Amino acid sequence: MHFDSHALQGHAHRFMPKHLQALMEKAQGATDSGAFDAPEGVARRTFLKLSAASGFALGAFPLVAGAQGAAASNAPAGLKPFEQPSAFVRIDADGTVTVTINRLEFGQGVQTGLPMILAEELDADWSKVRSVHGDASPAYADPAFGMHLTGGSNSIKNSYTQYRELGARTRAMLVWAAASQWGVDASALRTSNGFVVGPGGKKLGYGALAEAAMKQPVPEKVALKDPKQFRLIGKPTGRLDAKAKSSGQQAFGIDVRLPGMLTAVVARPPVFGAKVKSLDDSAAKAIKGVKAVLRVPTDRGGEGVAIVADGYWTAKQGRDALKVEWDTSAVAKPDSTALLAQYRELAAKPGNVAMQADMAPLAGAPHKISAEFVFPYLAHAPMEPLNCTVKLDGDKAELWMGTQMPGLDAMAAAKTLGLQPQNIKVHTQMAGGGFGRRAIPTSDYVVEACGVAKAARTAGITAPVRILWSREDDIKGGYYRPMHVHRAEIGFDAQGKILAWDHTIVGQSITKGSPFEAFMVKNGIDATTTEGMGEPYNVPMKLSVHHPDVNVPVLWWRSVGSTHTAYVMETLIDEVARASKQDPVAYRMALIGDKHPRHKAALQLAVAQSGYGKKKLAAGRAWGVAVHESFESVVAYVVEASVKDGTPKLHSITAGVHCNLVINPKSVEAQVQGAALMGLGMCLPGAAITLKDGVVEQSNFGDYAVPRITDMPQVTVHIVPSADPPKGMGEPGLPPLAPAFANAIAQITGKTPRELPFKLA
Repeated sequence: MHFDSHALQGHAHRFMPKHLQALMEKAQGATDSGAFDAPEGVARRTFLKLSAASGFALGAFPLVAGAQGAAASNAPAGLKPFEQPSAFVRIDADGTVTVTINRLEFGQGVQTGLPMILAEELDADWSKVRSVHGDASPAYADPAFGMHLTGGSNSIKNSYTQYRELGARTRAMLVWAAASQWGVDASALRTSNGFVVGPGGKKLGYGALAEAAMKQPVPEKVALKDPKQFRLIGKPTGRLDAKAKSSGQQAFGIDVRLPGMLTAVVARPPVFGAKVKSLDDSAAKAIKGVKAVLRVPTDRGGEGVAIVADGYWTAKQGRDALKVEWDTSAVAKPDSTALLAQYRELAAKPGNVAMQADMAPLAGAPHKISAEFVFPYLAHAPMEPLNCTVKLDGDKAELWMGTQMPGLDAMAAAKTLGLQPQNIKVHTQMAGGGFGRRAIPTSDYVVEACGVAKAARTAGITAPVRILWSREDDIKGGYYRPMHVHRAEIGFDAQGKILAWDHTIVGQSITKGSPFEAFMVKNGIDATTTEGMGEPYNVPMKLSVHHPDVNVPVLWWRSVGSTHTAYVMETLIDEVARASKQDPVAYRMALIGDKHPRHKAALQLAVAQSGYGKKKLAAGRAWGVAVHESFESVVAYVVEASVKDGTPKLHSITAGVHCNLVINPKSVEAQVQGAALMGLGMCLPGAAITLKDGVVEQSNFGDYAVPRITDMPQVTVHIVPSADPPKGMGEPGLPPLAPAFANAIAQITGKTPRELPFKLA
């Protein structure tokens, strides 16, 4: 598999979020070097031959079907693995169409959206469409990145054309099969809802044609529908996984059960990277069902103790019975109070410069705002705790887990287990949320699981081992959205014209020390830290950045840098508007100008639908507004809020969304509602991870706040119509919620909250 570097650095690259541009660059380098190419030891020619070995299903992929697996290599060599229908479509004799998705389904609705795109071009009967997960095979790599990735809100955006072409190729092969059977020219045929229709109205179902279609050549070039002909895309559609999930029938990674499988939990050091100093495991070993107590490596060079038992409860009891003394002498023990003081000192000093503008007008500006913002560490806290099941069989291994990067995890597993990468089989499982936690450059929980499995094998245990993290394990020992401090000095005139904006950001880099550092950190600045700064406003800004080294593992969190940059941008813009006695919406519209029509359209739609400026609010309530672009989509919020006895309350959220063409409006609505919920969570008291002497002080939802149903107001979502190719929607709904809420509070109290979570009392 090879990528056209000119295309990468030219077309798609320009329109991607900055940190994902860097990911693409990394992917390009990797594909050039072979890191993300066909599995090691499998020549490209051999791989393509394998990929093309059947018309609709292939043994190397999950859609294997014996009867359909005998077709010849009828795909043109020019087709890449992810362009071949054989890896993505299976049609059963009864007409059921099973579509393999190349992404992890963890609540975002991709298991329905991608099949809708393929089924549209296939002209399939939607009532007979099903979907399954792909694995770490090269066919399921992101077609833009060349690596396996569910993240960056890229699933629909990057696979829109890919899945359309897959559907169109499959349809063409079915038509050719029918034309051959009827002895007519294919151009005389059409398709409709799972049938090929011929002269005189005679019909053949896709199921009856599937075997013959496999023997047809795979077309390299296909004509796609005019969007005006879409009958599925754009139609509000119920999710394929809704019934299973709502009835409790859906299995997730945590539900994997293999014959003889054992379960392991790990006692991890309380301070990141610490090791075992002494261990008394006699009480643990005495518990019935405990099979082994093993000292194992943990993330960041640490050491832990794994309890392998016949079930989770037994393993947990064994862990509770351990007497472990930890050696923390060689690792730093960060403390939140001390860190904040350190960050404030750094924020007062010039850092590495990301944006440069003339700051001379600042000194003489007639009006000024000086502001400091504080954002805490945040946990991902997915509802389904982390898990990974490992089965070792000689020089091969199989892994089951919900992962956003199965290819990278497979390579990490191979390295840990000392096996060849092509001997690692990843079974991607449905996941119960992730928000970035299942896309770890270090593959931490996968590496740990493989380390436990390897140690268990050395101890004579041959059974598969499932490792489980409790929620407490992940909140106390996981990865976090970094803590940040922002400092801003803004000078403006009486009309609200911003004359100079001097801004400094302090926070850990999320890619430093990872395989992505070389591609994502430029001039000492992690691009994810500054994404969204200055945008979409044409303001003279000087922006500098400090990245302190702290012994806390950090990671992208849903919406990445925009989780803090949108807040500072949108609350400060609002402050300037209020200080210059201008309506916040009108001020934004004027400042945006004509360069960002999508921002304007989203904001105008939210304003119009909310009644802003027209509807009289109840006493004590106020409007709050914010608009932000991330992952190439724009979301604007108009919220209605109040403050009572120092406690802010959100009463309504109206969203205006511009994400170009919408595949499934129901999914977009759900994504925005979920993202708004998560954005609200950032504001609530208790939504912070703090450290004392290197130890995370929170452990579960009892002391790490997430929104309850009583916190959540009604959310109405309105979408700007567009026929342009779709953009990302997994994350863009999160960033503007907190600043919109804060701006409403500022309208009531006259003071903008500058520390999250809100502390008004």
